[in-house]
Amino acid sequence: MTSINDGLLHRAFSVFLFRPSDGRLLLQKRASEKITFPDQWTNTCCSHPLYIKSEIVEEGQAGVRAAAIRKLDHELGIPTTQLKPEDFTFLTRIHYLAPSDGTWGEHEIDYILFTAKDVTTEINPNEIGDARYVSRAELEAMFADPQYSFTPWFRLIARDLLFPWWDDMLAKSRALGWDEAAGKGAVTATVLEGEPRLNDILKLA
Repeated sequence: MTSINDGLLHRAFSVFLFRPSDGRLLLQKRASEKITFPDQWTNTCCSHPLYIKSEIVEEGQAGVRAAAIRKLDHELGIPTTQLKPEDFTFLTRIHYLAPSDGTWGEHEIDYILFTAKDVTTEINPNEIGDARYVSRAELEAMFADPQYSFTPWFRLIARDLLFPWWDDMLAKSRALGWDEAAGKGAVTATVLEGEPRLNDILKLA
């Protein structure tokens, strides 16, 4: 949080992986040993590109796509042979800040990637406590149930981006943005770039 309060940023990505047969989204519950936001449910995979040649390429979001394939294997055991960079659709970037506790938090430029792929999984228990596919209605029920807790970025993305896309009713542009409960310790996010409709990604049978 000291670095965050000094204004330092890092790059991140958030993957939303849908099952093509029914449009369900793969969620994960972060492991108890995670430094930030342990035991909280979130989207399929959230992590950071490494400072290596293959993951710092900005053109076509090539770096974050490579990082996503690496981390989906590391966290969920999805073989790298099952995913290609072109399988991901880049939807937007958000500037995101949220504290996890007094020591740790996140302050990042988060690249949002959607994909619809049939994959095999073998979760890494050091990274993930649980995983499941959910429909929109099932996810809304989870949000309404106090026994579930969610990462703040996932709540923001679901509220302002995921649900509209999921309904194939995205009508927002690059000008879309929000400022949630501005103030000390507030979660804030601003959409920096926007792209296509969820219907173009899922292509359900």
